[in-house]
Amino acid sequence: MRLLHRLLTGTALALGLLAGASPALAAWPERPVTLIVPWAPGGSTDILARVLAEHLTRSLGQPVIVDNKAGASGNIGSNVVAKAKPDGYTLLVGSMSTHAMNQALYAQMPFRSVDDFAPIALLAYVTNTFVAHPSVPATNVKDLIAYAKANPGKLNYASAGPGSTNHLSAALFEKATGVKLTHIPYKGGAPAVLDTVSGQTQLLFSAGTQTLPHVKSGKLNLLAVTETKRSPLLPNTPTVAETVAGYELAVWYGAFGPKDLPAEIVNRLNSEINRIMALPEVREKFAGIGVEVAQSTPDGFGKTLRADADRFEKLIRELKITAE
Repeated sequence: MRLLHRLLTGTALALGLLAGASPALAAWPERPVTLIVPWAPGGSTDILARVLAEHLTRSLGQPVIVDNKAGASGNIGSNVVAKAKPDGYTLLVGSMSTHAMNQALYAQMPFRSVDDFAPIALLAYVTNTFVAHPSVPATNVKDLIAYAKANPGKLNYASAGPGSTNHLSAALFEKATGVKLTHIPYKGGAPAVLDTVSGQTQLLFSAGTQTLPHVKSGKLNLLAVTETKRSPLLPNTPTVAETVAGYELAVWYGAFGPKDLPAEIVNRLNSEINRIMALPEVREKFAGIGVEVAQSTPDGFGKTLRADADRFEKLIRELKITAE
């Protein structure tokens, strides 16, 4: 009888411990959640994060606070999340550049871009545009290539700095077409856009969030978008690939947590984020700034991340691009 009593008591205690673990996890979040943005306020990533935080605050029942930790091309803020406790209280809105490019651009990284994070959800694609100053005698990609080949090195293109998506887009374009352009790097996207608008530089590959207002005002000519398919936001604008077969560069944003983030939290966040990104008011808001919202599973986003990390590491090393 004593043995039976001990067995029953031990079983009850074990069941109690297991039962106690589930409500604790199910109670998440019990306090505010920090959403790290590894860039300065005001950019596309920041705008996306703040809309997401506003809606998550309502659905999770706890404040979701955006914290901008800029520097080192997104590495500083991303590293905060990579080193955070995997309890669901420190999350990240990252981008293709921070997670698929930086590991190839920097000789020393404070984290592993793929392995140190838990992919939660693909958030959106920014429409990446190819624009030219009106002084350039070309209004489409074919004519631009012909002019560039006839005038090697004469056309300057701006970028937010070595290794930026602006730089990589243009370097990939040069490789695919055989044209020779002159790279003018800036310390950020804003001055690169401004000097292209003023005519100091003639070409720019950049997010539609930065270029489309100037296209609408007639200060820049929109030549193409860089994704494989035409953007539903710009259905009349051709892709570069329609002229240059195989050319493609798609810029995405995603939500991440630290590695080992419990699957229950990952799946709950994925469900909430997919619901939020599908809201008509959210889709409309981002369409207005050239951002196309996305839907994904954590596994699907993880596969996109790994495929792009492999692809861009090979490309960056082949083109011998390094960050400064």
